Order: sequence, then C-alpha cells, then structure tokens
Amino acid sequence: MNIAVAGGTGFIGSALTGYLTGLGHHVYILTRNSTSKQNKDLITFVEWLQPESRPENHLPVLDAVVNLAGTSINKRWTSENKKSILQSRLDAAREINRFIGLMDHKPGVLVNASAVGWYGTSRTAEFTEESSPADRDFLQYVCEHWEKEASRAREEGVRTVYARFGLILDESEGALPLMMLPYKCFAGGPIGSGNQWYSWVHLQDVIQLLHFALVHENVEGPLNVTAPNPEQMKNFGKKLAAALGRPHWAPVPAFFIRNLIGEMSLLILKGQKAIPQKALAHGYTFTYPTLDKALDNITS
Repeated sequence: MNIAVAGGTGFIGSALTGYLTGLGHHVYILTRNSTSKQNKDLITFVEWLQPESRPENHLPVLDAVVNLAGTSINKRWTSENKKSILQSRLDAAREINRFIGLMDHKPGVLVNASAVGWYGTSRTAEFTEESSPADRDFLQYVCEHWEKEASRAREEGVRTVYARFGLILDESEGALPLMMLPYKCFAGGPIGSGNQWYSWVHLQDVIQLLHFALVHENVEGPLNVTAPNPEQMKNFGKKLAAALGRPHWAPVPAFFIRNLIGEMSLLILKGQKAIPQKALAHGYTFTYPTLDKALDNITS
C-alpha cells in the first residue's frame, strides 16, 4: 500500500513507519522540511504545511492516510501553549482534508489520532467507544474538535477512524521513563489519591492496532487504543516498582503535582477507565493485554 503519514518522524510515527515498511508498504512522510530529510527505500518525504507546499502534487495514488501530527501536550498549559496544542491539530486535519478533496482517487481510509481524553475524566465510569463524555476539560475540548475536523473526510467517501490513544508505554519515550525515574531513585509511590485510572497500552500494540485499523474495512469511527486491563494508579505504581525491583512507598500529594505542572496535572491526578471494546469485537489480539506482561517486556 501507499500510505501517507503526518507526524511520521515523531514518537509513534517513527515506530509506525518502521512497522509499515517492514511489511513492504511505501510510506510518504508529510514534513514541514523535506530538504533536510533523506529519502530511503520505501520512505519518501513530502513537504507540507508551508506557504508554497502542495503535497498533492508529490503524492501517488494513496491507499491510506494516518494523521499523528500535533505539538506535544507535555508542557505547561499556558494560554499560548493551549492555543498551539489545539491549532496544530486542526491545521493538520484541515490540510489533509484539503488535499484529499483535490484527489481524483481518494484514499480508502484516514486514521486520525485522538486520545481517551475525549471522554473527560472519571474515577467510577467505564468508557467504551459508545460512551459519551463524563465531563469537559481542555483535553476533552481538543479531542472533540480534532475529531470533528477529521470527520470531514467522510464527506469525500473516506472511511475515517479516530484512534483514541491511552497512556502509551515505551522504554525510551513518552510518559513511562518519567514515571520510572522516582522508582529508580527509591522514591516512588502513589500519586494523589491513587484511585485514578490509567488506560495504558504498550507501544507495540499501538502500532499493530493502527495497522489493524488500516486493513480492516469494517473498523470505523472511534477506536480506543488501550489495553483491555486498565489499572488504578496505586496498582500501576506497585507493578512498576516490582518490575524495577524498587519499593513503592513515598506518596506524592496532589497539591504538589498541581503546583509543579499546573492544569496539565489532570493527566496524572485524574484519568478514565477506557476499554477497547471495538478492537476486541473485531478480533484484535493484544500482544500485551496485562500491565505485568508489558512492564516485564519494557524493563527486561
């Protein structure tokens, strides 16, 4: 297949590109600066989101598009940063819709990134793809508008999937290395109440689920990209400590986290119990269905 990937040089995009090219697919990475990138076998860089760039003139007939583009949310949520977080996602989705609209032959599917933050936060509710948001916060607002913009591809007859990512676990990038640090220093423990849910997923399952969404024509709409066994923070911490051979004892008060990182603290202090109902119903088998197995793989 010919697959365009926006955000193809990022954390998830790099892993996805390696996986897809390993299967023999040709990946066209949409990038703001193609001149600094070297094309490789099965990887072609195409410039976009610049005033004069017209990616549609440099792309072949596409089978699929994956949109992972957007500035990182892992920074203090100042007014300026909030604007950048939202606008970068809307700009990327709009540009994809623009060039899809110009294509005589439309891609068969668009898989657009999102997050389980779409559901808001709750310590009691369980969320499947059929659920409505429990409450409204900044991340919920971003995901809702991001998906709404991506949904315009459906008007062009393109099957559209919203990949709602949970907490992605990987040994070198994402949130896990930061979560591991206090444990490695023998200072790990429950954060806040410890009762908040973490809907986690191993990076390998993220990549495989994205590919699953690309090739299964009956997968459409929201798709929870989370493992089937979410954990409350207190249990997550205990299992992380066990995997690292460290104690789980030093509690971190909620007010400390709020004072340290501000509004972004909701990612750590709150959460949601998201279940990958659609993936399971369509026959996806998780490589890492339990946290113990995922952490053993990452820390071994």
